[in-house]
Amino acid sequence: MISHRALLLAAASWTALAGVAAAQTPPQQREIVVEDVIVTGAPFGVTDRASLLAVDVLDEEDLAVAPAATLGDLVNGLPGVRSTNFAPGASRPVIRGLSGPRVQVLTNGLGMIDASSVSPDHQVAVDPGEARRIEIVRGPSTLVFGGSAIGGVVNIIDDRIPTERADGVDGHVSAQASTVDDGSSFGARLKANAGPLVLTVDGFTRDSSDYDVPVFPESQALLDEEGETAGDERTVHNTSVQLDQYGAGASWIGSRGFIGVSAKHVDTTYGVPGHEHEPDPLDPDAHEEGVSIGLEQTRYDLRGELTFASGPFSAARLSAGWADYAHTEFEGDEIGTQFFSDGAEGRFELIQRERNGWQGVIGAQLLDRTFDAVGDEAYVPRTDISEQGLYTVQRFDRGGLGFEGGLRLDKRSLESLAAERDFTNVSASAGLFFRPAPPLFLGLSVARNERAPSEVELFAEGAHVATGAFEVGDIDLDSEVATSVEATVHYAQGPFEFDLHAYAANYDGFIDLRPTGVDDVDSGLPIFEYVQTDAEFRGFEAEADYRLWESGQRSLTLTGAADWVRATTDLGAAARIPPWSVTAGLEWASRRFDAGLEVRHVGEQDRTAAFERPTDSYTLVSLNGAIRPFADRNVTVFVEASNLTDAEAREHASFQKDIAPLPGRSLRAGVTWRF
Repeated sequence: MISHRALLLAAASWTALAGVAAAQTPPQQREIVVEDVIVTGAPFGVTDRASLLAVDVLDEEDLAVAPAATLGDLVNGLPGVRSTNFAPGASRPVIRGLSGPRVQVLTNGLGMIDASSVSPDHQVAVDPGEARRIEIVRGPSTLVFGGSAIGGVVNIIDDRIPTERADGVDGHVSAQASTVDDGSSFGARLKANAGPLVLTVDGFTRDSSDYDVPVFPESQALLDEEGETAGDERTVHNTSVQLDQYGAGASWIGSRGFIGVSAKHVDTTYGVPGHEHEPDPLDPDAHEEGVSIGLEQTRYDLRGELTFASGPFSAARLSAGWADYAHTEFEGDEIGTQFFSDGAEGRFELIQRERNGWQGVIGAQLLDRTFDAVGDEAYVPRTDISEQGLYTVQRFDRGGLGFEGGLRLDKRSLESLAAERDFTNVSASAGLFFRPAPPLFLGLSVARNERAPSEVELFAEGAHVATGAFEVGDIDLDSEVATSVEATVHYAQGPFEFDLHAYAANYDGFIDLRPTGVDDVDSGLPIFEYVQTDAEFRGFEAEADYRLWESGQRSLTLTGAADWVRATTDLGAAARIPPWSVTAGLEWASRRFDAGLEVRHVGEQDRTAAFERPTDSYTLVSLNGAIRPFADRNVTVFVEASNLTDAEAREHASFQKDIAPLPGRSLRAGVTWRF
């Protein structure tokens, strides 16, 4: 969904001015703090205005008014970020035109241990409703997370394992409803002290029906190909979502650190839209029933930190997670294909003590996971996956000039009935930055990242209905190597703030899914093969805020953002690359009332790969408002009207763009209570 962008941009503008401490202080006591601290990709912490990484942050205030949506739809529309938009129940982030195994989705710095990267119709086993903060890192300079983060990282940070004691009892309750899908959601979390023991409990539920669209769901391009005409239907069928998630945690917090454990269970059922025609009037019962997916995951986590009063290291951190995941595809009431993923991941880090501007981290990461599929569409065999990684990131900052660099060694082993492959990869990055004047930060970084092929890219062999192809892997694929350069500009003085990231990446051995021109005899689907070629990605992201007027706690701010990416391989244009976009907004903020107007224009995309249809440009207009009716400002009532013009909008990065446009005009309202 794009409709939430106005609220998120308004909150993000505040985030750029508010520090981490501000998020823990009642709003009426807040002072403007210049910088925010980013932990994803830099475990020792780097402020947003001193980072070579391209980062966006959604903090607790942003998330309190954000729509109840899957992760990909929530972050969709941030600079350089789109969504696979496969269905309201299944969407992953697309970063700089890259998705799937090239974008890491994390929870508190650890992988999801699910099957969401295997196929675009697989949901990420986490709901943003549980997050206290989400950090989105764009680009490959994230050596802490290995080659699978060659495109970027989305890190969901919760407080289920507390790291600080509560001030007595604190918590959060939220509820909202939306008209376009008859949606509703409710969530709550609570944290309380029992001496040094801090306990948490949380729960979240979401329910929505099939969503409405402004036009007939099938695109005109698809209708023309099939010789059909548009009907009167204005609903994308089989897009309902029912989700329940609950968890609990406990930490023992002392003067030198903490140790804690948590448990979480998520259970969701969602529909997968498909290409459905009207029933045959001679045989009205002769049509396929819709496909729905039932997902369950139980996860246990352990986290701890021990600080040192002296010595070369200031702290040691340990985190580990174990998960059991099951994904069942139902064809009507019949069980179809099932996917299973279970395993464990751990990370240990030593944080170097800062000395004369020098910071750093040394870490190790281990992963052991088993993926399996059973059923007619089990196109990937059972695979045992193990990974071991060693890394270090170092930074020297003396104010006017500094540098940053990192090095990582990875070993990855994939063993299946088809074959066994082992990969050893080395990734490195280096960057320089300087501040010619206090408001200005300039940086230039280079990186070389290696990514081992995934189990799908190596071992796939079968019909994959989600992508509309018979996919064939290649057990002889080599590691994918990306060499990139990125320029960074941060500027903040007075009422004006500006961020720019321009990048270029060359891929040696880019793994691409390409058509063979032949159809599979049994399934009738076109055969696509995973091949390696060279590729070039070029692009930029820019954000700017200008406070037109300010008096006390009242302000009027003009916001803007733009992004563009162009991707070409030796075999032609890369598939599903998002077109350029420009966003402009006007935001009013005050002690009791906030309001915003946003206009977002997304260009057409006619640089397409084989068998891919182009998409038209579109413009979305949204209005939002929030009021805090009580003196303590802990209660916020919010409302948003999205896609006011009821425009037809199709996300080019989606496999479903020709049968499932984005939602039409909608009204969303809710309330949050923080205590």
